[in-house]
Amino acid sequence: MSRPLDEAALRAVLARPRLNRVLDALADPGEETRLVGGAVRDALLGRPVADLDLATTLLPGEVVRRAGAAGLKPVPTGIAHGTVTVVAEGEPFEVTTLREDIETDGRHAVVRFGRDFAQDAARRDFTVNALSVTPDGRVHDTVGGLADLAASRVRFIGEARQRIREDYLRVLRFFRFHARFGEGAPDPEGLAAAIEARDGLALLSRERVRGELLKLLTAPAAPAVAAVMQAAGLLPRLIGGVGDLGRLARLAAAEAEPDPVRRLAALAVRSLADAERLRDSLRLSKAEQARLAAYAGAEAALHGAPAPLAPADIRRLAAIHGAVALADAALVLRGEPAPVLTPEAAETLARFAEGREPVPVLPVTGAALVAAGAPPGRGLGRGLAAARRAWLAAGCPTDGGAKARLEALALAAALGTGEAEAGSEGVGPSQAGAARAGPA
Repeated sequence: MSRPLDEAALRAVLARPRLNRVLDALADPGEETRLVGGAVRDALLGRPVADLDLATTLLPGEVVRRAGAAGLKPVPTGIAHGTVTVVAEGEPFEVTTLREDIETDGRHAVVRFGRDFAQDAARRDFTVNALSVTPDGRVHDTVGGLADLAASRVRFIGEARQRIREDYLRVLRFFRFHARFGEGAPDPEGLAAAIEARDGLALLSRERVRGELLKLLTAPAAPAVAAVMQAAGLLPRLIGGVGDLGRLARLAAAEAEPDPVRRLAALAVRSLADAERLRDSLRLSKAEQARLAAYAGAEAALHGAPAPLAPADIRRLAAIHGAVALADAALVLRGEPAPVLTPEAAETLARFAEGREPVPVLPVTGAALVAAGAPPGRGLGRGLAAARRAWLAAGCPTDGGAKARLEALALAAALGTGEAEAGSEGVGPSQAGAARAGPA
């Protein structure tokens, strides 16, 4: 079924004053500059347009000269490859000289500058990304992008296998763009070419694979496309195992906003070993890997909880695993038999997740124990460990009375004058939920 394209939205983009300042600066009777790529595509679909990219027949040095003469700020961000970022009143515009491919090896391309917009369009990946529009609003389509856009179809330009051989990352981009813009099954020729080229994924940097996969996971049709990729044998090559498609689909239906790391966790993390494998195979950042590791601990604790969890259990788990990991795991596990939260526990978790209540912190510090007479060293560590066990078992109280009792227990354990566990009685709420909440 064909959908109408939003020409009014495209005209509104072309009317933006800062864009017109750049276009006016580059205007010349013998040259041509057009708005290209994603901005044209998204505008015609009625979607928000952020980044505005321009293609021009002007050589990079001339772009720099003209932009400077017009009072704009030219930044040679990729001038060797023909790209100059022109900043107009704080807004950046990437201006790239038309190019022609001379040589490709599946990862990099050798190019030269050209003057033919049709040839420049032909070297792009998908038809919907190869549209361009002149300042007067005339849309140029030499590869069938308008028809594909209206049909919600993502299709390679020319022969799909050749396009992929030029850059194997296009395998992942094919699925990502279909998950974002496509409807129904992926283009058969593109799917067959992507499966055939699966070994080429090993040639790509893990960083590039990570970037594409995380973008794919947040796309509207990510669960359906992940299922296609798993059936084709491509997904296991990326995550090192079979993906949990059910969890990904349930999470996508439950999320208010898509979160790429949480979706990766739902799809591929069942243990700390999974988080560590993904760290290496996808070159995750330290923050991303730490989040997956914390999620793995929270998921195991929640998934193994045998009884309804009470507020004290949620406080304990938040103190152990952190509010973000606990909220991530609870959302991923929604709809599964465990965990079961009482309404009060669900509200406690929501307060932590939304930042309305701080995660409880052990109200005993080493400095306070030393000041009270505890010797530094192993005894101090023993005292803090005893206090933490009692505190967790009691549901993580932080009131003044609990603080005093915990400090007394910790001091006794540090000095070796009391039973380390004895002081847990009377510290706070009932410990009945401690066994239910999972390992500490």
